Amino acid sequence: MLASVPVPTDDLVRVRRRLHRNPELSMEEHETAAFVTAELSQFSLDDLRVGVGRTGVLGTLRGGKSGPVTLLRADMDALPIAEAGAAEYRSQRSGAMHACGHDGHVSMLLAAGRTLAERRNEVPGTLVFCFQPGEEGHAGNRLMIEDGALENPYVDRTFALHLYSGLDVGKIGVRDGAFFASADEFALIVRGRGGHGAMPHLAADPVMAGAYLVTMLQTIVSREVAPKDPAVFTIGAFNAGTTFNVIPDEATLHGTVRCFDAEVRASMPERLKRIAGGLGEALRVECDVQYRWSYPPTVNDTAVNDIVREVGAAVLGRDNVVEHDIVMWAEDMSFMQEQRPGAYFIVGSRGGPSSAYPHHNARFDIDERALDIGYRMLVALGLRG
Repeated sequence: MLASVPVPTDDLVRVRRRLHRNPELSMEEHETAAFVTAELSQFSLDDLRVGVGRTGVLGTLRGGKSGPVTLLRADMDALPIAEAGAAEYRSQRSGAMHACGHDGHVSMLLAAGRTLAERRNEVPGTLVFCFQPGEEGHAGNRLMIEDGALENPYVDRTFALHLYSGLDVGKIGVRDGAFFASADEFALIVRGRGGHGAMPHLAADPVMAGAYLVTMLQTIVSREVAPKDPAVFTIGAFNAGTTFNVIPDEATLHGTVRCFDAEVRASMPERLKRIAGGLGEALRVECDVQYRWSYPPTVNDTAVNDIVREVGAAVLGRDNVVEHDIVMWAEDMSFMQEQRPGAYFIVGSRGGPSSAYPHHNARFDIDERALDIGYRMLVALGLRG
């Protein structure tokens, strides 16, 4: 199957590698946005808006046929990761890396925008090319909405894609309903009473209490949430103390909660506070819970999703359109899909060991043949009324 995947055009690869060498972190995508703007200005668009949601770019193309207003979206930001790969196009910026494929997303949408502009007379309705900042935890999609990204023209439907190293190149993955999870954040500040490590009875140990919390919070998923409702409680950071023989006054835990069901999601802060409060009382510490609502689940509209299936079957062959399982990552395109019917699908980018590393890994890379797959899908979606 891999041998049959077309080699991407030089332009797709050129743009992707340029962006990969010059990654910019969330809400700092100034050079990327300027590059996107310069490229779009060559397409004879009807409208070009910059600074949308701080660093986002919107290009509007009115087609030659009647039809809906369709938004096609690509995210632009990189991650604060030092790249470990040795590719000649590796990041030239210390501590920043395109470790999630957003460089490829921009490349695909720019190439699709150029083709669709050249075929303007075939385009039904109006297309909005959306280049979004701050997907990685900064809710850039919501910021763009607040700046009017879904208005003037009023967007009727949205499409977005994501390269995915968990799926073979040449295939796309689709799913009706909730596809990606919500992602909320919490901090637990455990306040005790410090003391000598040799005399713990004279202290109230926040480190021990924090260690219990790491394991006890897992019981929320294993014993309180129905097995049919996927959920994840992860502690990603545990900070306490300064040396080996001192019990500190305080420990801080940071984590994420992932869910698909709205009621389960809404119940999580209370469950966390109940367990932390009970443990605090038992172990003579105080537990301060700080909870931040972040990204809601990304929910696909079945009718719009069927367009992706139809287009995918025509462009790639029906066998290469995969009904995919849920994915526990989160995606801020969820904000637009709360307001407009939309479809989000994944584009396989795994072509061998070097392109099979998980996203957000310092060795993440893509099989660049995936660029042509995403490009052809975006063009076909843009031409679909």
